[in-house]
Amino acid sequence: MDSKTMLLFSFVETWGILAPLAFILFHVLRQFLFIPVILVCMAGGVLFGSLLGTLYSIIGLTLLSSLFFIGIHKFPKFYEKLLLMKNKWFGPHARLTVGQITVLRLIPFVHYQLLNVCLMERRKGFKEYVKSSFLTNLPLAFFYTVFGEFISEFTPSMIVLILLALGVLLYVLREKVTVMKWKEFFQPMN
Repeated sequence: MDSKTMLLFSFVETWGILAPLAFILFHVLRQFLFIPVILVCMAGGVLFGSLLGTLYSIIGLTLLSSLFFIGIHKFPKFYEKLLLMKNKWFGPHARLTVGQITVLRLIPFVHYQLLNVCLMERRKGFKEYVKSSFLTNLPLAFFYTVFGEFISEFTPSMIVLILLALGVLLYVLREKVTVMKWKEFFQPMN
């Protein structure tokens, strides 16, 4: 093992029962340190194993999303910046489904808070938002925590296959909308 891995394990051993609390708090603070969510989830798999790492990551991500919902309107410039980013990436009229948001959370380096804004557009109330946030964080936490635990066994072709599968899922879970022109809908009767 390298020195960084040994340092992480010594951290868990030293902190004991406080290590999970520190890990959950780190999920909340990681956005200010510009650390991607997937790296923290993978670290949870390395430090705590698949089951506990997933549990701690879900708690941390749900807490983070809840704090985001409560505090985003106190930072209107940041909220406007996220809305501009959403319009640039997905278009001004796009309303992503909860399934699409779930799949996008699985794609590395997609902005986590941007997806929270998309989720806020779908779920206006706090309870619905937190429930949907919890559900969209489940696959993210589980997948990357297990990935972190077994990362040494994955081949590059396996990683490419997983990313392709996520792309197909994103397409399949899209919201299907039929657009009709006014003249097509109101055809004159003969």
